[in-house]
Amino acid sequence: MSTREKTSEQSDIQVDEVKQNEIVLYNDEVNTFDHVIDTLIAVCQHTPEQAEQCSIIVHHNGKCTVKTGELKDLKPRCSKLLQAGLSAEVI
Repeated sequence: MSTREKTSEQSDIQVDEVKQNEIVLYNDEVNTFDHVIDTLIAVCQHTPEQAEQCSIIVHHNGKCTVKTGELKDLKPRCSKLLQAGLSAEVI
């Protein structure tokens, strides 16, 4: 198999990948850093370090993608974030 054929096969595989959606978490003036961190750990299976980094990004940038994946996985997670009082949406 030539290099050109391998490259063509790799390109075909990339086209067939499942579309990834994401949960975007938005900043608010209500929730504490600790609450956001604890919720991201519980709902999105973040490590403590990852949850802390996301909370800092949200605080400074106004929003942060906190989870990517298939829609069927993200919708219930986003609902749990909303139930915890956070501001988030699946895009």
